[in-house]
Amino acid sequence: MEAVLRIWNGKPFLWTLLAVPGFLYLYRFWTGTIPMDLVPPPGEMSARLIIFALMLTPLSMLFRGQRWIAWLIRRRRAFGVTGFAYALLHLLFYALDMETLDNILAEIGAPGIWTGWGALLLFLPLALTSNDASMRALKKGWKRLQRLAYPAAVLMILHWVLIHDGMAEALLHAAPLAALEFYRLIHLARDRSWRGHRSQPI
Repeated sequence: MEAVLRIWNGKPFLWTLLAVPGFLYLYRFWTGTIPMDLVPPPGEMSARLIIFALMLTPLSMLFRGQRWIAWLIRRRRAFGVTGFAYALLHLLFYALDMETLDNILAEIGAPGIWTGWGALLLFLPLALTSNDASMRALKKGWKRLQRLAYPAAVLMILHWVLIHDGMAEALLHAAPLAALEFYRLIHLARDRSWRGHRSQPI
């Protein structure tokens, strides 16, 4: 039992677990599934993982001191980076489906397409700097860079809504994140107000 717990708590196990759907998508492609049918699944997986990674900060404020949220926070990088990897897989299948660069460029101005490209470009520096060496090198700038995740997430959700021509599924995933971020903003504002009140001279 102790050995099982060590494996479960190990970060490599989580990375492997998160990668399993990606290998299944590639296997389906290898066995003959056309790229058009493989474009949506990794895109949706990417969105779910990135939304979940963004939810962890407000959840850690809501469930402060809980062991399970501390466990997830220590592994947040795995969810975010794997989410970006699924976005790249989504892009790969999209490029294979479009076949040529001319075809890709012909529709890049469509709202459902440029929002996806915009999200990908904003997430790119976050993925590239999601390592300890970058954190040490960028220092305070690393946290400022990470704020790009929020406009990137908005573009990602818009891409999902516009491509699927409907809001229900995308908003079902985005609503918990929006609610938790609202809670986080209220919590931070309350903390600032309390600190300001304490600093007032008596």
